Amino acid sequence: MNLAIHTTNLSKHYGSLVALAPLNLDVYQGEILGYLGPNGAGKTTTIRALLGLIKPTAGRAEIFGIDSQTDKVKAHQHLAYVPGEATFWPSLTGAETLHLLGQLHGQIDLKYRKQLIKRFKFDPSKKVRTYSKGNRQKINIIAAFSTRAELLVMDEPTTGLDPIMEQAFKESALEAKNNGQTVFLSSHVLEEVEALCDRIGILRSGKLVELGTLAQMRHLSAVSVEATFDGQPPAINHLEGVSNVKITGHILNCQIRGSIEPLLREIIEAHPKTLLSHEPSLEELFLSLYGDEDIRNQATDNER
Repeated sequence: MNLAIHTTNLSKHYGSLVALAPLNLDVYQGEILGYLGPNGAGKTTTIRALLGLIKPTAGRAEIFGIDSQTDKVKAHQHLAYVPGEATFWPSLTGAETLHLLGQLHGQIDLKYRKQLIKRFKFDPSKKVRTYSKGNRQKINIIAAFSTRAELLVMDEPTTGLDPIMEQAFKESALEAKNNGQTVFLSSHVLEEVEALCDRIGILRSGKLVELGTLAQMRHLSAVSVEATFDGQPPAINHLEGVSNVKITGHILNCQIRGSIEPLLREIIEAHPKTLLSHEPSLEELFLSLYGDEDIRNQATDNER
């Protein structure tokens, strides 16, 4: 399978601060890869190094086999970039801005751009200075998707969008994938990543600590189980892998790691009225790596 992105020991230090530890990452053509981590984890540092916007301390990044540091112009011909903050020319209209961005990239599907303008309910006739943050972000998104670039690099693209427009973004991202394009998606919206991404990479303090499909990451968190009974729920604290046991009246809640068979045997022998279980969501997997306190501590940090 062809590689859209390939990094070899890509790293970035600011003095003694390690913004990005040696990163070895392959992103395959035609996939959507979600890149997760709280503020300060190194997501934007990765993207800037991939795009050649900053010089890495060590290592190499390639876009479709092209070194993004030594041949930036050629590498950028294969991609479109959506930054997290939209900064444009305030006196231009939305239409003029989209036209200028299209000219800068050099390749635009005009018919598809009209479709995107309609999908995102964007009024291109207004001056940029009159747009809300969400509408300015729509310019970035529409401009990027309308290039039909082989690689779409998106850094928090839905910042400022309402839930309806987030759905429009998801639709457009899936269209890009079905068109054979690759999407590298950095996001804080876990639901968005869970719905869209083929694989997920999770950063912690500049290090890529997990990479794989959501199914492959299920081991990071426990399965949740809830059962109700006519009488007293059974005692299960002694079972291996069982944790967070909570009994409320006739309702039993717990979590289980490893084999679920011993727990099911105890529950079934107690004749449950109902039995529900679910695998961890992406949010639960994420919290299993970071924890609430860790996220709160990092949430106020500036993105590196």
